[in-house]
Amino acid sequence: MLDTYREVITPEGVPLHLPAAGPVPRALAWAIDFAVRFGALLLLSIPLAFLGDFGKGLYLALMFLLMWAYTIVQEAVWGRTLGKRALGLRVVARDGAPIGWMAAITRNLLRTVDMLPFGYAVGLLSSLFDAHGRRLGDLVAGTVVVHDRARPVLGSVAIDTVLAPPQPLQPAEQAAVVAFAERASRLSSPRQQELAAIVAPLSGGGGQVGVLRLYAMANWLLGRR
Repeated sequence: MLDTYREVITPEGVPLHLPAAGPVPRALAWAIDFAVRFGALLLLSIPLAFLGDFGKGLYLALMFLLMWAYTIVQEAVWGRTLGKRALGLRVVARDGAPIGWMAAITRNLLRTVDMLPFGYAVGLLSSLFDAHGRRLGDLVAGTVVVHDRARPVLGSVAIDTVLAPPQPLQPAEQAAVVAFAERASRLSSPRQQELAAIVAPLSGGGGQVGVLRLYAMANWLLGRR
């Protein structure tokens, strides 16, 4: 359930790194949106209760709008709902471009499938097996939910620290260390530490210590002595 990032290449050949959101922040954003819609319906039900059958009909119409138009309109216009805004998430097309009305409608209508059989079970399974945490609605609509801004590395990252690797590195290994240092700031802290743990024998440390040592080794490889 860790966040990861999606790399896409624009027609101009420029690589874009999209930090894809995992199931947990997406579920929290959905919970916030649900609370907003439920609260709005609860407040509206009080005055509409005095309008008899007309009030009941109007209440049902407002319920439909809040359940469906709420997400479709916000995602098509702003790329995110109130819940996604609170969690720093945004819905974008697979190439990083803003989504349009058709994509917003498609991904939200397919929530009826992602909800099956209960509790968004199908959507959760899809997001767990997809490399970028996409549910079925995202796969069909060609969208992905990303973090709207890069998360800073937790702790004080000493960018000017230099550390020589404890052993000679092959060119491919050197490139991997430098690539980690260039991209790690776009990843969540757990994801950074997960990647750094893969080369723990090289860095000689785990957790954030391993992350910082890889930064220092990248500086050494780049000649920043």
